[in-house]
Amino acid sequence: MSGTTIGFLMFGILMALLVVRIPIGIAMFMVGAGGYVYLVGDTLPLLNSLKNLAYARLSNYDLVVIPLFLLMGQFATHGGLSRALFRFVSSFLGHHKGGVAIAAIGACAGFGAICGSSLATAATMGQVALPELRRYGYSGALSTGALAAGGTLGIMIPPSVPLVIYAILTQESIGKLFMAAVLPGAIAMLGYMIVVRIIVTLNPAAGPAGAAASWKEKLTSFFTVLPVLLVFVVVIVGIYGGWANPTEAAAIGAAACGMLAVITGGMRFEGMMESLVGTAQATAMIFLVLLGADMLNTALALSQMPGELATWVKNSGMSPLLVMVMILLIYVVLGCVMDSLAMILLTIPIFYPVVMGLDYWGMSQVDKSVWFGILALMVVEIGLVHPPVGMNVYIINRLAKDVPLVETFKGVIPFLLSDFLRIGLLLFFPIISLYLVHTFKQ
Repeated sequence: MSGTTIGFLMFGILMALLVVRIPIGIAMFMVGAGGYVYLVGDTLPLLNSLKNLAYARLSNYDLVVIPLFLLMGQFATHGGLSRALFRFVSSFLGHHKGGVAIAAIGACAGFGAICGSSLATAATMGQVALPELRRYGYSGALSTGALAAGGTLGIMIPPSVPLVIYAILTQESIGKLFMAAVLPGAIAMLGYMIVVRIIVTLNPAAGPAGAAASWKEKLTSFFTVLPVLLVFVVVIVGIYGGWANPTEAAAIGAAACGMLAVITGGMRFEGMMESLVGTAQATAMIFLVLLGADMLNTALALSQMPGELATWVKNSGMSPLLVMVMILLIYVVLGCVMDSLAMILLTIPIFYPVVMGLDYWGMSQVDKSVWFGILALMVVEIGLVHPPVGMNVYIINRLAKDVPLVETFKGVIPFLLSDFLRIGLLLFFPIISLYLVHTFKQ
């Protein structure tokens, strides 16, 4: 069999393992190990490879940034910073129709700026905002749909763990990717807010206006969240400005969030321990998936499938735009059965060489790499709310026990339409993601 055939066969076996609910990290490791043995015809080379596989991956200094960003999000969660963000946005927008749902989306964006995890953003903001949405009589579909979609901003607004993984896999600058994600993330937030306004315009009963806040309350809430905004600025500007590498900036951000959680949120020893344990568990899960992906990608490299596929696509005569659309559609399909991190780890080693070998509007290799990273992140983000998996949907629905799951999936459909429109804009106008990168060159 050819390398491409073996590669596709490995993917088929992997999907079968996922269907029977084998954890993604273990499934990728099993398929990779089996493919490796088949290709070399002996188990001894596999054992020699395993001696260095874990060390080669986990000794990567850049990976330290992942637990630090996760710890920053844990401190924000247990320190009550999410409530401060929601109160701030709600004080300015909550008195409009649909304003409380818009405030929840804005708070999700603010929390995503110090978290980096979509699931954590959805779970935390769901606990904070759902009681308020229900108190003002918001429909189940709008309240849960807005929070599930808003939670995806956790990985869209930098810092973002999937973007860090993409940067490590492609040897790209973390700072450039974070800067490139700012405008698409802001457009995503505004798009979701516009969707809410459209829904309440068509059906005013779905999102009644909340209570108006006084200017004193507005100023108080602003000064409460000002330190959180400063943490975001310090982390992003520090990385891209060059005075701190990503690990140092993440350490500063985690320490700052920890102090804010203690001083303003009243976090105590129990909250501190929960933050540390939560960070350790999430880090262990991510690193296990990383090891499984490394094993699978080693076997794929041995099969020469990525190179053969890139060559075939280049010689096929298909337009680069058609190839990109096909790649994005594959991501949407994979999002039905896979989580975001697994998709990035599994597909980037295959799709990245294909994209880099094609011409897109005369972009340089660096610009193309950054642009594709943001595009991939946005499509991966759709998988978090796309049926049948939609992890954000399940998290929010579990919190809103009185809302049927079908109702929540109906609620996210308008937000999915906003996502597809945004992807189309970025696909045809790469400058949206590259403008800040070009403006603030390192």
